[in-house]
Amino acid sequence: MARGQRKDIDGSENVPSFYGTELRFQREAAGLTLEKLVEGSFYGATYLSEIERGQRRMPLDLARHVDRVLGTDGFFERRCHDVRKAKQGAHAAYFAPIAESEVRARAIEEWGNALIPGLLQTPEYARAVINCTHGLDLPDEVEAKVRARMKRASLFETPKKPEYWVILHESLLRPTVLSGAEMAEQLEHIAGLVRRRRIVPQILPWNSETQPFMTMALKFMEFEDEPPIAYTEGPYHGQTVDEPGLVKLYRKAYDRLRAAALPPGASLVRIEQAAEDYRNGK
Repeated sequence: MARGQRKDIDGSENVPSFYGTELRFQREAAGLTLEKLVEGSFYGATYLSEIERGQRRMPLDLARHVDRVLGTDGFFERRCHDVRKAKQGAHAAYFAPIAESEVRARAIEEWGNALIPGLLQTPEYARAVINCTHGLDLPDEVEAKVRARMKRASLFETPKKPEYWVILHESLLRPTVLSGAEMAEQLEHIAGLVRRRRIVPQILPWNSETQPFMTMALKFMEFEDEPPIAYTEGPYHGQTVDEPGLVKLYRKAYDRLRAAALPPGASLVRIEQAAEDYRNGK
């Protein structure tokens, strides 16, 4: 498709696409460009374009702004909940915006303190974690969550984007709720991503001074045309941090973890050795 050529949207594909199709229709019927419609809001034309293509959710404040400019009597504000619910899928409500942002990220960096991050999990590992943390979920609900987690990892199928860096505490290489063979498969999966040059790992040794950060996982994401964000998470909650000062503080903390961790090459050796130990029943 030639650059700048208008791409049609199939509003029948899903709820976000239907929402985006209606948004474009109303905008063009009013004779407004993307730039003109977002004028006076805190958002850019690229952001609105991604909403029209069904790729991004509409924030409530932007929906109210659009309704006011287009005179659509609260339509887009009322439909915001439907789109958020449709894009949430099997993800927890607090995590759905993060899963959506991963697809747009230029770079992702994570600190795994107590669990291997979701983007690196095998189905067996993900299933074990979900069964532990959501013990009352029905089998179909568990499998829907596993599928959603595996779908997130499809971003590693692209050649270079995103650049992914992960720091794992050494305890994550040790016995878990998985069998030895399953744990070997999990670690071999991570090693395979490293050998394909899709991720860069670092192992943080047991004796590192990391106590202040042991209680929370951290994720950072950088984008081409958006400010960076940080994300912290516990078993049943998550918080997106976008205030620049706080993101900077978390970044400094992450950099200290990185400085204390083993180099990537030595970390890969540790991961592969642990996998071999599991395979040999050690």
